[in-house]
Amino acid sequence: MPLSDAPACVDSSADRRPTPIHDRLARAKHRHAVAQAQQDGQSQRAAVTGAGVARSTLRHWNASPATPAPAALSAFVETPEGVEWLRRILIAAHWSIGEQGGAGVRVVCDFLKRSGLSAFIGASYGTQQAFHAGLEEQIVTAATELGDTLAQAMPHRLLSIAEDETWKDGMRLVGIDAVSNFILLEQTSDARSAAAWTQALEDGLKGLNVTVVQGTSDEAKGLLAHVERDLGAHHSTDLFHLQHEVSQAMSLSLKRAEQQAETAQTEAQARWQEECAAEQVYHRRRHGPGRPPAFAARLDEARRAAVQASLACEQAHAHRAEAKALIGAFGEVDHPYEIQQGQAQTPEQLEARLGKLFARLEAIAEEADLSERLRAHLAKAKRLTHSLVATLTFFFMMVNTRVQALDLAPAIEQAMLDDLIPALYLERVAARSTRAEHRHRLRALSAQRLAPLQQPSNPIQSLDQQTRRHLEQVAGECADLFQRSSSCVEGRNGFLALYQHGHHRLSPRKQQVLTALHNFAIQRPDNTTAAERFFGQPHPSLFEQVLERMPWPARPARRRPRPARPPYLVPVAA
Repeated sequence: MPLSDAPACVDSSADRRPTPIHDRLARAKHRHAVAQAQQDGQSQRAAVTGAGVARSTLRHWNASPATPAPAALSAFVETPEGVEWLRRILIAAHWSIGEQGGAGVRVVCDFLKRSGLSAFIGASYGTQQAFHAGLEEQIVTAATELGDTLAQAMPHRLLSIAEDETWKDGMRLVGIDAVSNFILLEQTSDARSAAAWTQALEDGLKGLNVTVVQGTSDEAKGLLAHVERDLGAHHSTDLFHLQHEVSQAMSLSLKRAEQQAETAQTEAQARWQEECAAEQVYHRRRHGPGRPPAFAARLDEARRAAVQASLACEQAHAHRAEAKALIGAFGEVDHPYEIQQGQAQTPEQLEARLGKLFARLEAIAEEADLSERLRAHLAKAKRLTHSLVATLTFFFMMVNTRVQALDLAPAIEQAMLDDLIPALYLERVAARSTRAEHRHRLRALSAQRLAPLQQPSNPIQSLDQQTRRHLEQVAGECADLFQRSSSCVEGRNGFLALYQHGHHRLSPRKQQVLTALHNFAIQRPDNTTAAERFFGQPHPSLFEQVLERMPWPARPARRRPRPARPPYLVPVAA
């Protein structure tokens, strides 16, 4: 039975004539009503007449299932509660296995058969493929309606967006709000020019009460023009691309030099050992008159070569380790509040610290005798330092503007700038840290900066609770203004690449489904979705919204026995 053709529940007419009922929930309700009437003492004829169904129809409904199943479970799934439970199980299987898990419809069919649910749900590919297509349409529709509803009550937000392209199954433009991880645009495009980016973002922001103040991406010319010229926003250079350029200049070449030094050291040590062994062999044998070999000179030369090779190997090890540490140091230096003491870092201080890192990298490149081509990568990365300094300047300008707009008392305003905003920023850095000791140290430093604000004598404590909450919200928004990474887009692109690898292609509908699930279904450990963080308000569960829209599961058909295939070599009568 096609799911889309399922009519609504029967309407009891005046003549009470039996009408075919195909809706599974209505069928369960009628069976329950007949059973209840019989328990109350009515005959079966009277019970079915009161329910508006024919006795033959009731007998058909009460027929044994096509596949044997436990009696208690069979009785439960024929109740209204059981039918609703079956629908939830089926939708959850398609949702988790097919949509989020990336498996196909045949895997869902296999799950239904192995779990025994195929006794109550049609598990054929055709039935489940149609159900899956309907589910995807309802997910996209429900997510669109949820987004439109949330946008109507959305408070105004300043957005810092991360943008990049992905090239799997054609080119897609991807833009994500860096703070909430809400996908603003994810669409195919034939071009990645500034005009294409601007048009795509305008479509993604339609109906949203937002202002884009910052864009984080690589240094592609189209993205630069899109952010700075079309949006009139600040462009923040992705720190990863600076580190990537430095790594291209240093990492592979220094690793190769280290391997060559290790090989040379091994060969020098082997030569010295060979000379020692040759001298021992010579002295163990008798020799006639004549001058012996110059073992002392040969051993001295081999020893000097081994020492020099060992020193060269140590230097190669040191160069590579130091370069790796310096590349990681860019991430520790590029912060508005230095992560050792939590003090504000001026643009001049950041420029000086970045200059020291590049000066040492250039010295290593000189000592390691890197090629001009590799040094060009290092020079290219060095030119990006002015962008990092400009981002720090933009951050403090925006923070001062936001805090001054609150029109606070001088002592409270200074407390926000000196303690509250730095503490919240350090807390955010700690949450992103991968090392436990680093994470604990930053959280302790954040708590140390917050401690004076929690004292009863602090002027902030004289404010009412609602005002303090508002100050915390503004401080958190200020801390979120510093964006130096587009990793959220890179992670999304990686997810799409893996998903596309299993499906060979992503249809437009599947792309919309994945976007909807990312925004409205996937939750962080704090049980918030990207949409909840972006719109600043909770929303109904997308799964529950879709659940109420989906049809009831199709009943399994009675399988007709197939005739056995006769052997091919059956003798034929002459």
